Amino acid sequence: MKWRGREQSSNIEDRRGQRSGGLGGGLGGSPFGRGGGGMRMPTGGGGSRGGMSSLIGIVVVLGIIWVATGQNPLDMLMNGGTTTTSSSSASSSSQLPASGSQDDLRDFVGVVIKETEDLWGGVFAQEGQRYTPPKVVLFTDQVNTACGAADARTGPFYCPGDQKVYIDLNFYDQLRTEFGAPGDFAQAYVLAHEVGHAVQDQTGVLPEFNRRRAAMSTEQANAYSVRVELQADCYAGVWANYAGQQNLVEAGDFEEALNAADQIGDDTLQKRMQGFAVPKTFNHGTSAQRKTWFERGYKTGNPGDCDTFSGNV
Repeated sequence: MKWRGREQSSNIEDRRGQRSGGLGGGLGGSPFGRGGGGMRMPTGGGGSRGGMSSLIGIVVVLGIIWVATGQNPLDMLMNGGTTTTSSSSASSSSQLPASGSQDDLRDFVGVVIKETEDLWGGVFAQEGQRYTPPKVVLFTDQVNTACGAADARTGPFYCPGDQKVYIDLNFYDQLRTEFGAPGDFAQAYVLAHEVGHAVQDQTGVLPEFNRRRAAMSTEQANAYSVRVELQADCYAGVWANYAGQQNLVEAGDFEEALNAADQIGDDTLQKRMQGFAVPKTFNHGTSAQRKTWFERGYKTGNPGDCDTFSGNV
């Protein structure tokens, strides 16, 4: 990915090295935001964005560490649950930015986020709407958020409560060594996916999910979550298409992102961690689903093609 020398986002909040207040009650909170509506992008059920909700808010996370346990990552985080990870062999083809230093990674994140801002700002403007870019918070080990406290084991996540994306840059080492997804475009895919959740927050998808899941069983909520996550994958593909138009994409980049989507599918993770998969616990989608929806967004570059809420996924 040709990212060096490009403009970086100013919406980076660097909290690395800061001490948090501990991991109290786990991630929770109530999503809120400005009024929306009117966008013809898929919204998964219509519903306008309102004020603070009385029920515990949703936190949509990448979840590649939590999902392998067979439990809903939202429930685990709200209950302060923990898990352990197992390692797989590292790939020798990793192409971390330069030496993979923290400073390089910080600059890399800034460039990728700036490109997402340009993309979604333009998409929203075409619909007569205003896109509010999420701030991206860099942290080390632990962080306090409007959705509660989190640590590095959570993986990158978007918090609707404060409309920020959170990432411990050390996660990229895990992505490469533990999950077999090396490469800078794989790293960019992770960021673009989380920004996709910010887009969903502003188009009503996340508030609608939050409203509906109060009346759902765990299995129903998991199935709905899969559709939410697959749409974020598709939006990441839309960003990848845009990155190609901006001459950022190099040979092999698309394959890096596609491999990342494959490696973090629910079925692949569960089989790797426990030797078998339990489909009713899937909440991010299978490897095949994640690749399919990322590729759809990449091929068309049209967020209108990311409707994961109609028909089968």
